[in-house]
Amino acid sequence: MSETSWHLTRDSGIAILTFNRPPANWMSMVAMTELLDHLEALAGEAPEVELVMLTGGIDGYFVAHADLDDLKMLSDGRLPEGDLGAWAKALALLESMPQPTVAAIDGQAWGGGCELSLACTMRVGSERAHMGQPEVNVGIIPGAGGTQRLPRLVGSGRGAELCLTGRIIDADEAQRIGLLNAVLPTDGFVEHAVEWCRQVTRNPVEAVFAAKRAVVDGLGMPLADGLALEGGLFLQINASTEAKQANSAVVRPDNGGDSRLAFD
Repeated sequence: MSETSWHLTRDSGIAILTFNRPPANWMSMVAMTELLDHLEALAGEAPEVELVMLTGGIDGYFVAHADLDDLKMLSDGRLPEGDLGAWAKALALLESMPQPTVAAIDGQAWGGGCELSLACTMRVGSERAHMGQPEVNVGIIPGAGGTQRLPRLVGSGRGAELCLTGRIIDADEAQRIGLLNAVLPTDGFVEHAVEWCRQVTRNPVEAVFAAKRAVVDGLGMPLADGLALEGGLFLQINASTEAKQANSAVVRPDNGGDSRLAFD
């Protein structure tokens, strides 16, 4: 593979993967294979890498959608270049890797671009972000998790509506229904997104990783199993060095009368 579409930078524990594939950030199988390689490497860099953020490097685009040339080749029974399983592998890794993953969406995230964001732990958008699963409009359906992850995130009724109508929604609606965690200013968006991510990375890394695992893995389990997972992780983290150091920062009532936590 000769194509290089992802650029990796680092900012104090945050790994930023920027997608740049002119003219409109269509996600090819080759580019997804490259993303998978990056994610596998970054997963192995925990805990030094505390969070992974994906964003777009072409003005107005996160990931426009999957590369239509690749889809045409598949419909013709031909195999495009790249790992045919890269879509499923990369999206599964975004969920399972130790670090929280954040999609920072400035502009278009349709189809495969929306599905890529759905696999991330959280999503933030700029004021001009717009998202959707428009596959039914051209006679197909989402094929990278849209029909499964979207209803689990926003509810079955809204998820069904978006998949069945192909309707595109703006940033405000996306935040209102829970598809976006926050809407940030378009001007200087990446910097705003990195600062938003620092709400996570300022916390003890072992606790962050355990909380991600409890939330993501637990959602795939019956409630009783999820509670058991949470309980086991709580005991494990409470016995860790980081937790003991944090506990020592608690101001006790017999030490000035203030029982609030002092983790600043």
